[in-house]
Amino acid sequence: MPYADGLAITTLASCDAGAVLRVSGELDHGSEGVFRVTVGACVGAGHRYLTLDCSALTFCDSRGLNCLLGLHWLLRRRQGRLLLACVGRRVRRVLDQTGSSELLPVFTTVTQALATLPEAHRPVWPPDTARRRPAAQGPA
Repeated sequence: MPYADGLAITTLASCDAGAVLRVSGELDHGSEGVFRVTVGACVGAGHRYLTLDCSALTFCDSRGLNCLLGLHWLLRRRQGRLLLACVGRRVRRVLDQTGSSELLPVFTTVTQALATLPEAHRPVWPPDTARRRPAAQGPA
């Protein structure tokens, strides 16, 4: 999938209330709009439990962190949760240095993250790789 403004978001698995999204590239000033529109469409579709697979997220600055915190706030208001999985060292450092890791649960694997959700809100994991599809994209 091509990157829009340095960021790609791919739906790996979903069910009625939850989804697993892979976030790839850089989450920063240049890509926050793509993130907000794409993930907002996912929330708008009824997903209250989002697990972000950050294994391919190479960079996150303060604007990207604001996106994650805003998503955390939105999902909490909808009685849902945001979970981060497979967070790399650079992104983990940003979370730890800002104290955001206290608000945003970080898990080693997607499997571990999903295990903390009520079973009815967990997408089937691991996904059928033949069915992977891009998340809804923002305006072109």
